Amino acid sequence: MYKSMICKTALNPLNSSYLPYRWDLNVYRGCAHRCRYCYALYSHEYLGAGDFFVEIFIKENIVELLEKKLRSPYWKRETINLGGVTDSYQPVESEKKLMPEILKLLIKYRTPANISTKSTLILRDLPLYRELDRVAGADIAFSITCRDENIRKKIEPSSPPSAARFAALKEISRAGIRCGVLFMPILPFISDGEDNLRAIYSGAQESGAEYVITGLLNLRGPTRGHFLNFIKNTFPDLYPHYQEHYSSRHERAPYRAAFYEMLSEIKKAYPLQRKKHPRVFPEQQLELFGPGR
Repeated sequence: MYKSMICKTALNPLNSSYLPYRWDLNVYRGCAHRCRYCYALYSHEYLGAGDFFVEIFIKENIVELLEKKLRSPYWKRETINLGGVTDSYQPVESEKKLMPEILKLLIKYRTPANISTKSTLILRDLPLYRELDRVAGADIAFSITCRDENIRKKIEPSSPPSAARFAALKEISRAGIRCGVLFMPILPFISDGEDNLRAIYSGAQESGAEYVITGLLNLRGPTRGHFLNFIKNTFPDLYPHYQEHYSSRHERAPYRAAFYEMLSEIKKAYPLQRKKHPRVFPEQQLELFGPGR
């Protein structure tokens, strides 16, 4: 069910020392990919909306608001993260085509961008990403969590197969655009085994990924109840383990230590090659010398 909405601003400020960007842009509210672990369920509460996976809100005026922001003399051409809350290339995008207009503005105002997605629809806009990368910089990450399709279909039922995502990643890498894999969340007792870890890292290596970012599952807000209910119904044998595992951080500490020790060894077996050095654009180059004297 698609609904229109008018947003007040195109960019949301982010205040985190852990992130390499300060701005986030989401062209949609809600996401039809139906990932069981989705952390963004909370966002529908602000709208008083219903099912996050069914009621998809389209920000009809976001292109107009973005141009207003980017053409401001105060805009510093900082990196924008695209789709930090909901996937910019979920099914509705094939109809609405908001992303090409967003990318054209980023190119026009020479503003670099990062984007993460599960959708191969992003290849439709590959020429625009190549141009953006040329004039400002682009970084594309595919969210890939499981190579076993039987399990993947259960945890990400409406998203493309992992093999298709790796194939798209390879095409992006061949286009010369920096790209990588978001291997997160890693689900304890489901996708945290050595075989899956090796499969993801080998797939990333073969596809030309320059990085893999990992993260274990966190359960907060409405996501906690939603996910645990999914485990209870789909993996009933694991439900008691999840209840115990997520009862406190203290319970998870030994598991985390053992997991990251195993992951460290796997990373060594699949080194990833960074294909190009960080580029310095004219405005940034001047900033390296500080204020004029």
